[in-house]
Amino acid sequence: RDSQQAETECLSRWKKWRRTSSKSLKKALSEVKGLSSHLVLWQHDIRSIEGKFGTGIQSYFSFLRFLVLLNFIIFILMFSFVTLPTIISKNGLFNSTAASTSPKNIENVCTIYKPNGNKGLVYFYTYLKDLLSGTGFLEVTILFYGYYSTDALWINIMRYNFPLAYLLATFAYLALSFLWIIKRSVEGFKHNLVHDADPFQSYCNKVFAGWDFCITDPNAARLKHRSLQYELQTDLQEEKLKQKIAERRMGEKLRIYSLRIFINIIVIAILSGCFYSIYRVTVFSQENSNVSIRNYARTDLTNLLVQYLPSMVITLANFIGPLIFAFLIRFEDYTPAFEIKLTLLRCVFVRLASIGVLMFSLWSQISGCGSDKCKPCGYNYKSYPCWESDVGQEMYKLMIFDFIVILAVALFADFPRKLLVTHCSCKLVQWFGHKEFEISDNVLEIIYGQTICWIGTFFSPLLPAIATIKYFIIFYVKKIVLIHTRKPAARPIRASSSNFFFLVVLLIGLLLAFIPLGFSIARIPSSKACGPFRNFNTSWEVIPDTVLEFPTGLQQFLFGIASEAFAVPFFVI
Repeated sequence: RDSQQAETECLSRWKKWRRTSSKSLKKALSEVKGLSSHLVLWQHDIRSIEGKFGTGIQSYFSFLRFLVLLNFIIFILMFSFVTLPTIISKNGLFNSTAASTSPKNIENVCTIYKPNGNKGLVYFYTYLKDLLSGTGFLEVTILFYGYYSTDALWINIMRYNFPLAYLLATFAYLALSFLWIIKRSVEGFKHNLVHDADPFQSYCNKVFAGWDFCITDPNAARLKHRSLQYELQTDLQEEKLKQKIAERRMGEKLRIYSLRIFINIIVIAILSGCFYSIYRVTVFSQENSNVSIRNYARTDLTNLLVQYLPSMVITLANFIGPLIFAFLIRFEDYTPAFEIKLTLLRCVFVRLASIGVLMFSLWSQISGCGSDKCKPCGYNYKSYPCWESDVGQEMYKLMIFDFIVILAVALFADFPRKLLVTHCSCKLVQWFGHKEFEISDNVLEIIYGQTICWIGTFFSPLLPAIATIKYFIIFYVKKIVLIHTRKPAARPIRASSSNFFFLVVLLIGLLLAFIPLGFSIARIPSSKACGPFRNFNTSWEVIPDTVLEFPTGLQQFLFGIASEAFAVPFFVI
C-alpha cells in the first residue's frame, strides 16, 4: 500500500509538472505571437484605416502589403539564382570562371549586338532619358536579359548550369505566386461560403461573437467598434437592396435587362476601340522609335515620346475606361458588392488585355517579318538583335510610367481638388465635392502593375525589386491621399468578399502572364547575339538538352511524364 501511494504521489507530481510546463509553454508561445504581431508590416496603419474607413478599404491595403511581400520574395529568388552567380563569375570571386561558347551553325549576322551605350560627353537629359526608357547605360547592366550572356559557371570544381537555372528560377517564381494566391484565395472562399450559406448566422456571429475581449487599449477598442459598425451597415444595405430586387415587377425587370444589354454593347465597343488603338500605336512606336531629327536634343526628346507612346495610350485607356464604366454601372442597379466585381471585371479587360495586345504587337514585329528578313535567324535580327532586352525595356517603361502617373494624380489632382473644395465656396466646386476612395480602380492599378512584373521578370530579372519599392511607396501615398483628400464610401463594402475577389482578379492576371511568357519561351527563337539561351533554338530546349544527360531509365520516366498521354489528364485533374 505504501509503495502504491508513493507511485501515486510520483505520478501526480509528474502530471503537475507536465501541466505546469504545458501552461508555461503556451504562455510563452502566446507572448511570442503577440510580439511577432508587432513585426508584421504596417499592422498599426492597416488597423487604423479599418477603424476609420471600414473593412472594405482596409482589404485594399492588406492586399497591397501582400504584393510587397510577394515581390520581395521573387526578387530574392531571381537575385540568388540568376544575378548573384553572374556577378560572382564576372568578378572572379571564389575561384569562379564563366564559360561562354559561340552559337553553332548560326550565321554571323545573327550574333551582332551593339548596345546603344553612351560614349563621350553625355548631357544630363540623356541620362534622364535612359533612366526612364531603360536604354543607353541601363541596357548593358544587370537590369536586363542581354547582360546575362553566360553558358556555365565554375565555382571551384562545381559546374553551375546557368541557362537551366535561369529558366527554373522563372518557373519557380510563377509557381510560388500561383500557390500563394491559391492559398490565400481558399481562406477568403471559406469566409465567403459561410456568409453566403446563412446570412442570419453571419449576422449573429457579428452581434454575439464579434467582439474581441482581449482588447484593453481604448484606441484599439474604438477601431474594433467602428469595424463592426461598418460590417453591420454593409449587411443591412445588402439586405435592403435584395428586398428591393425581389419586389420588382415584370415591366421593371424588362426595362433593367434591356438597359443592361445596351450598356454591355457600349462596353464591348469601348474595349474594341482601346485594343485597336494600342495595337496601332505599338506598331508605330516600334517602327519610328529611332527616327532622326537634325536637332540632337529634340531627337532625344522625340525618341523618348515615341518610345513611351504605347505606355501613354495604355495609361490613357486605363484612365478613361474605368471612368466610363463607373458612370454606366450606376444605371444597371446592382448591389454594391456585385457592382465592384462587375466594374473590376470590365476594367480587367482594359488593363490586363491591353498588356496582351502590346505583347502581340511586339511579337508581330519580332517574328512576323515579311520577305526574307527572318530567314537567317528566325526573327527580325536587324531591328531586334537582342529582342528579349527590348521586351524587358517595354515592361520597364510600363512599370515606371504607371508609377509616375499614380504619383502625378495624387499631387496634381487629389490635393488641388481637396484645397478647392475646402477653400472655395463656388457651387460648381462644391458640387464636385470630396472624392470617394474607389476600391476597384485602386485594386486594378496594383494588379495591372503586378501583371507587368510577372511578364517582365524573365526579360528583366531585377524588375521585382523595382515593383517592391514602387508598392512600398504607393502604400504611403495612398494612405495620405485617403486620410487627407477622400471621404468614406457612401455604400459600405464587405472585406471578406472583397479580399476573395481581389485575389481572383490577381489570379486572372497571373494566368494572363503565363500566355506571353510561355509563347516567348517555347515558340519564339531565342536571340543568338545575347542572353544565356544563345546556343538553343528556343529557351525551352535547355530542358530536354539537360534531361539527355541523365541515365536512360530516368530519361524514359521524365519523357513519359512530359508526354501528352500523362500531361493532359494530369493538368485537367
